[in-house]
Amino acid sequence: MQDTSSCGLKLGSATVVLFRLPSCLSSSFSPSSHNSLFKSPVLSNGCNLSTNTNFKGSSGYSSSSEKTSTPQTFLSPVSMATMPCAPQPRQAAVGHAAPPFPCLTPPLGSSAASVRPLQQAPHAEMRDKSTKRAFVPPMTPQPLYIEGSSGSEVLRPVSEIPVRFRSIFSEFPFFNYLQSKALDDVLYTDKNFVACAPTGSGKTVLFELAIIRLLMETQEPWRKVKAVYMAPIKALCSQCYDNWSKKFGPLGLTCKELTGDTEVDDLFEIHDSHIIVTTPEKWDSMTRKWKDNCLLQLVRLFLIDEVHVVKDATRGATLEVVVSRMKAVNSYRTSQIPEAGVTMRFVAVSATIPNISDIADWLSNGSEPAMYLSMDESHRPVKLWKVVLGFPCSGTQTEFKFDLSLNYKMANIIQTYADQKPTLVFCSTRKGAQQSAAVLAKDARFIMNFEHKRRLMKYTNSVLDSKLRDLMMLGVGYHHAGVDVSDRKLVEEAFTLGDLPVLFTTRTLAMGVNLPAHLVVIKSTTQYVAGSCEEYSEADILQMIGRAGRPQFDTSATAVIMTKVQTREKYMKLMNGMEIIESSLHSHLMEHLNAEIVLQTISDVNMALDWIRSTFLYIRAIKNPSHYGFSANLDRYGIEAKLQELCLKNLNSLSSIDLISMDEDINVKATEAGRLMARYCVAFETMQLFSKITGTETLPDLVDLVSKSKEFRDIQLRVNEKRPLNTLNRDRNRTTIRFPLEGKIKTSEMKVNCLIQAQLSSISIQDFGLTQETAKIFRIGMRISKCLSEFLSQQPKTGFCAVLNSLILAKCFRAKLWENSPYVSKQIEKIGLTLSTAMVNAGLTSLSKIEQTNPRELELILNRHPPFGNQIRESVVHLPKYDINLEQLPRYSSATAEIVVKVTLLNQAQLLSRRTAPDHHYVSLIIGNSENGLVFLQKLTDSLLLKSGCWTKKIDVPKTSKGNDISINLISSEYVGLDIQLKFPVYYSAAKTFGTEAPQNITDIPIGQRPPRFALKSQSGQCATTQRENASSAKEQNSATKRQCYHFCKNKSLCAHDCCKVGVAFGQKRSANHESSFSSYLEDLRSRSDILAHTPVKRLKIKMSEEPLSVNMQKFAYRPKEMLPIASRHAENRCKPADADLTAEDCSQLPNVDYLDDLDRGGNQAVAIRLF
Repeated sequence: MQDTSSCGLKLGSATVVLFRLPSCLSSSFSPSSHNSLFKSPVLSNGCNLSTNTNFKGSSGYSSSSEKTSTPQTFLSPVSMATMPCAPQPRQAAVGHAAPPFPCLTPPLGSSAASVRPLQQAPHAEMRDKSTKRAFVPPMTPQPLYIEGSSGSEVLRPVSEIPVRFRSIFSEFPFFNYLQSKALDDVLYTDKNFVACAPTGSGKTVLFELAIIRLLMETQEPWRKVKAVYMAPIKALCSQCYDNWSKKFGPLGLTCKELTGDTEVDDLFEIHDSHIIVTTPEKWDSMTRKWKDNCLLQLVRLFLIDEVHVVKDATRGATLEVVVSRMKAVNSYRTSQIPEAGVTMRFVAVSATIPNISDIADWLSNGSEPAMYLSMDESHRPVKLWKVVLGFPCSGTQTEFKFDLSLNYKMANIIQTYADQKPTLVFCSTRKGAQQSAAVLAKDARFIMNFEHKRRLMKYTNSVLDSKLRDLMMLGVGYHHAGVDVSDRKLVEEAFTLGDLPVLFTTRTLAMGVNLPAHLVVIKSTTQYVAGSCEEYSEADILQMIGRAGRPQFDTSATAVIMTKVQTREKYMKLMNGMEIIESSLHSHLMEHLNAEIVLQTISDVNMALDWIRSTFLYIRAIKNPSHYGFSANLDRYGIEAKLQELCLKNLNSLSSIDLISMDEDINVKATEAGRLMARYCVAFETMQLFSKITGTETLPDLVDLVSKSKEFRDIQLRVNEKRPLNTLNRDRNRTTIRFPLEGKIKTSEMKVNCLIQAQLSSISIQDFGLTQETAKIFRIGMRISKCLSEFLSQQPKTGFCAVLNSLILAKCFRAKLWENSPYVSKQIEKIGLTLSTAMVNAGLTSLSKIEQTNPRELELILNRHPPFGNQIRESVVHLPKYDINLEQLPRYSSATAEIVVKVTLLNQAQLLSRRTAPDHHYVSLIIGNSENGLVFLQKLTDSLLLKSGCWTKKIDVPKTSKGNDISINLISSEYVGLDIQLKFPVYYSAAKTFGTEAPQNITDIPIGQRPPRFALKSQSGQCATTQRENASSAKEQNSATKRQCYHFCKNKSLCAHDCCKVGVAFGQKRSANHESSFSSYLEDLRSRSDILAHTPVKRLKIKMSEEPLSVNMQKFAYRPKEMLPIASRHAENRCKPADADLTAEDCSQLPNVDYLDDLDRGGNQAVAIRLF
């Protein structure tokens, strides 16, 4: 092969295009030298080049006396054969050609991690194992001059920075080319800065220099120093957090990682942190309340990693809005305290993009634009060899079949280009990654020695996935989001150390964990998005090939793109050109406009346009209006008018479902629903679903509604997932979900619904991919269900049924259990599904049963040692226990009734010392009537009940036409098993009518139904069923022909009126065959005589008639009864007051006794005893 920058060759049936082949490789490379991959090359002297050559990579020199092994070179000789063949003589390696630079001169753009200063060379030759030598840097910084493509360049030494900060860069003595060029702007100025460089150029060091600049200009202690690092994915945040915690920890700085899709109500968790590592979504939720919190105004440095993600269709808008909001925070702070002179600095880095100047204009500081540094691929620390392979694809061949056909070409490609180093293959789907790995393991055979196999065996013994375990033993692995977390970490470790030769993965890994690879293969350039195939964007392609040749691991790298012959030219041009970064805010403008309205950043259309001017959308719309649907002939004013029109259109959509209020002058103001949408970061389409709720929705209806939320659109239904999902839905031989879906699982909405119910039903999900997606669904579902419950609670005409079920659903998402689930023990710390199942099998299906069980018995059930049982029982004992008392006041009306509700915290004394529930735990008291109307709703926090012990409220209950019963529910915000649900009959008075049977009122309530003061009481929900049964049985015992008398005695059981105890018969019209009035009167007397209790005189007469003997009359003399006992507050059984005649002295000694006026003309006095 000749020394050319671009050349072509034939590989099987594929056309190969090579780009920018370095001279050091082109002079010695030939396809014939790669007949077998991973064979140990042998030099002329018989040495193993992979272990005996200290190839210093970007340092530019090597030492034959040192024997080292880089992480990328396999620790043992590994060879690969595509078919059984006779042993062949080893061939010399061609991938280790001499560097193109002089021995003692590092190459241009070399990695800072591998550059060695010139002064250290003699010490490397004279090492004494018994003597420890330390290199002392010179007092005066000595720059290192290198020869590059643009002439002589300078590498700046680390010794330029202050001594106390040099430990941050202890891994290298010189900054690389990019870092040296940016050092003056980043370290010695406060200007905003943007760097554009290829992946692996050491851009993270620029962030560390910016933090050092902040520390240098701030006096110690650095209490008010806050820097925010924002990366698009959690994996980058975790890496940065671990790295900076070690580097900046010795300096006294603390890092805080804020990632995850969780609800954030408290911003003070970042109060003690100096460096905050977060994602755009998380910081968006944090900054939506920035005016109410002064901590965000302490942010002095804002670091943006991978800023080119601003073009992403789903996540780019959030990143753009967050950065624009931080600019608003900076402007607000500057205008409020201009004399302080404190500003916020923005430092951003990105991959190679052509319009980096637009990013700099966007991050300008008002008066002056941001500084920017752009470096192309020629300054890449590791020279990248790019290969485009075009494979034929007929018109009748589907994308799936074409992708499948590439699997059988993978072994030949790896054998040709891998050069004995790890290979990373990017696939479009998870299943495609597993299939490709299986095909390669079958077609190719990696020949490994015993030590290498032993190391792989060590990894596979800990792998949970059986398919992955078998493949790893053959030297092949796969890695994607569906793999268990522990398995992923094992695969990453094995691949990083060089024990795993080939790893198949999805494109999400390109932006995640930093896995080094010498060869990167992009298998097929199409991906599946929303059920259709789309080509990878240039940013995705660059991100994937950027994983090849990380500078701290490798000296050269190869990237192979496998695509169709029809699209080969496109990717040839893509490798030479670059894609313009555009904004995606215009497609997500509605949600972010609402958030700014809630923040009061926008109050009319003109202010909305001012806000648009601070975004990247405005900058790109001016330069490329056609991309955003505007005419290319418009000037700046015309484009601003179009943007204003776009804002007005979105404001009208928000106003249509009452998310904002808008007057005739287009002044806008946020409503409560809009505040909820902004607080919980809910999409506009989801809020539209909420607005269509009628109020009669049941629990399965709300689960189905949440499943259709826009936030779950990116969850796809895969073919291999249909069988386990249908098994969860309907199966005669297994436990299935609570509310089965009709038919087969066909859509992603049905998949989300099924996974939600499976988790709430505590059904084990075996598929790792479904388990990962279930966790994601519940992170989002907690936020959506919480927003739904608060949205319905604030709607004035919402039905009681929908509000109650939304509160229950929000609690279920939080507890990951149904409200009636027997697996209540899962909520206890250290209890998972396995232990909870054991407790359910033992009959411990409620918190009260667990509390009553002996700790030793719990340990026996769970197979645990003491004091595990004590810990479990103590956790349950210190959960809050509630009690509800209801009482109807004796002020009766035909329209309303007055009910007094009392909620008591039973174990207040125990909770003062220890609490299992979190501080923000609360219960919701919700009362509804028989017409599905919401009567009352109130949140009661545990902290409120802890202070006073109880909470009391008088509630007016309007009369309904369908019935007089009301439903009382006490719903916990987080725990299943603490709820209380009761029914309570309410009584009303009405105008008396003659001649017809009047509706029930105060005078015609059946006997026994008039409510006493202690009418209803329940403790912790356990007596709810008993109360309902007692109420229904009482109704059945009442006579339909009796009514209460007109006496207003408070206690009918203790008064002297017979009519109060028995009642009065209804007056009825005489029929045609009516009996005589006298006979009716006699019949009534007989019935009353039979019902009335026997008085002493009556008993005496009966006795004398039966036994005509002499009787001692003193036996029937009057004796006052003993004093009634005081009723216990929490008695299990109600006190049934007996009939008694008490004197005034006796009454004076009783507590809570009221003397009533003489209401009956017989002069008898009635005494009513109030029991609480």
